[in-house]
Amino acid sequence: MELLKKIVSLLEEKKGEDIVVLDVSKHTNIADYFVIATANSAVHARALTDYLIENLGKEEIHPDHVEGLENAYWVLIDFMDIIVHIFQKEWRDYYDLEWLYSTARRVEV
Repeated sequence: MELLKKIVSLLEEKKGEDIVVLDVSKHTNIADYFVIATANSAVHARALTDYLIENLGKEEIHPDHVEGLENAYWVLIDFMDIIVHIFQKEWRDYYDLEWLYSTARRVEV
């Protein structure tokens, strides 16, 4: 839970919008939590990603892998138990992970 709080806090610091945390542990075996945030542009999505990786790296917390930085429509940062999804608004609306995992519990951090 502490890592979730750090991730959300760092995304908020860099002006990530509409941040949602879903407990997906009962719905998928790929992670326990999804953190979903909106970026205003590709530049903002990359900045959020870089800020998150850089600051968590200072605590020796490193992602297993990162996908989607090329176009930055949807950036996925895999911290194994926690997967961070950073979307540009239109892509977040299109993929609508909140609807796809609508039965997942929302977590307040």
